Amino acid sequence: MKNKNVKKDEILNKGNKLLTEFKEFIARGNVIDLAVGVIIGTAFGKIVSSIVNDILMPIIGAIIGGIDFSGLSIKIGNAKITYGIFIQNVIDFLIVAICIFVLIKFIEKISRKKDKAEEVVETVEEVKKDEQILLLEEIRDLLKNQKEQNENVNENINENEQ
Repeated sequence: MKNKNVKKDEILNKGNKLLTEFKEFIARGNVIDLAVGVIIGTAFGKIVSSIVNDILMPIIGAIIGGIDFSGLSIKIGNAKITYGIFIQNVIDFLIVAICIFVLIKFIEKISRKKDKAEEVVETVEEVKKDEQILLLEEIRDLLKNQKEQNENVNENINENEQ
């Protein structure tokens, strides 16, 4: 009986440790960001598919001569190859790729502007630091001169007292 309790406690401890590690893993920002990205990507994919299937492909079909791409297929024996759906999926992919490309370009542009703004702030801070250093140097020099003057006055007083 005692042996069973030890194994049971071991299993519970390992389970609790595993659960704690899993909570830490889930709580990391990267995992949450990835999950949000997947969800948004899925929704975006549905929107793009709708645009392609319901708007673009009918327009392209009308321009080409009333062809419905989803119905394009070749039958070889008992197998039906629906290449029209493949064409729609390729167009889906191209639209998603173009959207991602534009989004990345936009993010890079914003990032460059932010970097330039940070550089300007750093330059201004450096100039301010230089001004502060100059001011501190002036104060140091004034204190040094004042100290020398006080020493000269003290020497003159000491000479006069003797």
